[in-house]
Amino acid sequence: MSTKEYIKNIIKDPNIASITPTSKAGVQEVCEKMDLSKDVVIVEYGPATGVFTNYLLKRISWDSMIIAIEANANFVRYLKENAVDPRLKIHHDSAENIDEIIRQYGLEKVDYVISGIPFSMMDNKIRQSIVQRTSQSLKAGGKFLPYQTFFQKDEHLKNHLLDHFSSTEDKFFLRNLPPMRLYEATK
Repeated sequence: MSTKEYIKNIIKDPNIASITPTSKAGVQEVCEKMDLSKDVVIVEYGPATGVFTNYLLKRISWDSMIIAIEANANFVRYLKENAVDPRLKIHHDSAENIDEIIRQYGLEKVDYVISGIPFSMMDNKIRQSIVQRTSQSLKAGGKFLPYQTFFQKDEHLKNHLLDHFSSTEDKFFLRNLPPMRLYEATK
């Protein structure tokens, strides 16, 4: 069902970066960089049909929270209908507004931000704004974990991460269609 929903929406929304959800192996690879043994607050940019969201909901504590920020109204509807959990807070909004959104929950900082939004399709000012606000919204030692299609150039994302994070690593992950470039930026 998830792939069908992607294809249906990619026709209407040119800002969707992939025609299929991230593979199970890809989800595991990104999520293993998070310590889910304690209570955490995770922000997810671009959850689409919720493959990361559902994976995380099965693994986080009952006192943890996921704040999902999705710009596509159809995906927001899909998530609200298919990922019902009191720990999940869904927002039809832009990642640029992370600071305002987390304040709605009495938070200034979060533990992790994961992101599937297509930085290569954004204006440079928007990229810069999202990366900067993400960094400002993370706790010390917090991580920004964006996953992108493999053709990302450094100016699409990595250079921005280097400007705002104390440590930034990236690698290619081929067990996904399309292959991905995974980033781990630590504050």
